[in-house]
Amino acid sequence: MFSKNPVGTIASIVIVAFLLIISFVMAGNIIENVDADEIVCIQSPISGKLHWFVDAGIKWQWFGKVTKYQKRSSYEFQTPVRFNDGGHGTMMGSVQYENPLDTAQLTKIHVKFGSQKALESNLIQTIVNKSIYMTGPLMSSKESYAEKRNYLISYVEDQIANGVFRTISKEVKTNDQMTGAEKTVTLVEIVKDENGLLARQEESAIKEFGIRTFNFVIEQLPYDKAVEDQIKAQQAITMDVQTAIAAAKKAEQNAITVAKEGEASAAKAKWEQEVIKAQQVTEAQQKLEVATLEAKTAEQEKRANVLRGEGEAAYKRLVMQANGALEQKIAAIVEINKAYAEAIKGYTGNWVPTVVMGEGNGKSASGASDLVNLLTVKTAKDLALDLGVEGAGNTK
Repeated sequence: MFSKNPVGTIASIVIVAFLLIISFVMAGNIIENVDADEIVCIQSPISGKLHWFVDAGIKWQWFGKVTKYQKRSSYEFQTPVRFNDGGHGTMMGSVQYENPLDTAQLTKIHVKFGSQKALESNLIQTIVNKSIYMTGPLMSSKESYAEKRNYLISYVEDQIANGVFRTISKEVKTNDQMTGAEKTVTLVEIVKDENGLLARQEESAIKEFGIRTFNFVIEQLPYDKAVEDQIKAQQAITMDVQTAIAAAKKAEQNAITVAKEGEASAAKAKWEQEVIKAQQVTEAQQKLEVATLEAKTAEQEKRANVLRGEGEAAYKRLVMQANGALEQKIAAIVEINKAYAEAIKGYTGNWVPTVVMGEGNGKSASGASDLVNLLTVKTAKDLALDLGVEGAGNTK
């Protein structure tokens, strides 16, 4: 391949090596790699035309000038802010932004700024600082720290994206929150247009270039010493007030708790008495029911005894009617005769005269026997008892 001449061979090797080195060095100007998060502008070295590439991959450069922009980036700021009560602070944070993908808007950005760094320093920074500066007078230091903190964030973010508000200023007298002394402060209010919307002093340049901002964050907002001392004092007062309120609420809650506990105790005692009452009522009802049952049982027993007595009386009456009360009459006669016999048995005198005048018939008189017979007849007559045996005695 090479010449047989050693000098020629060496020269050829040197030339080839030189060409390779030149090719290697110049390769970076021939092609350009575009990352997925980049927007690349290649300016033709001959015509000066701008070629924009927003998709990833290898692109032909042909020795053109390459400028890169980030599709999405974050700008960090540290900007002074002054509030309407004269207090100062330093707002520190960040805001994210996205560049447009439209070729016309990219060309406008590139022509105006020429680089990502110039875009941030000449546009993003300027807009952010202006928005923060115009937001400060809309509130006091205390309000920016506490009740209007969210407004502080939204006002700055809104003005960055859409333009600063149109405002009016007026002097008002107020009392200092710490000392109570009267002072004059300048209040700034946002003007509203005929539709009731927030009026703009000017449209945001960010919006003009098609850049979208989002995720505005305040990471720190240190105030000057006077404001910090005032805020701390106000916080102490607020804490005392909150503590007093909490103590009052606790006392109120304790009172409610005690009242509720008293009501619960009263209710418990009442229900305990109700339980006792219910038990007593139940016992009384039981006793009443038992007494009623016993009365009914006694009534039934009484009726049964009456019925039994009536039955026995009726039975005896029927028996007496049937036999003429023969058994009773005989028993009566027996008892009467026993009495007579006992009376006669104990008598020691003479039952008849010792001298009997009259017609003698050979029979001796027996006074006792006659008396017994006489009494027997009398008793039988009194009892209406016929001692005769039917069929015995004289026949007719």
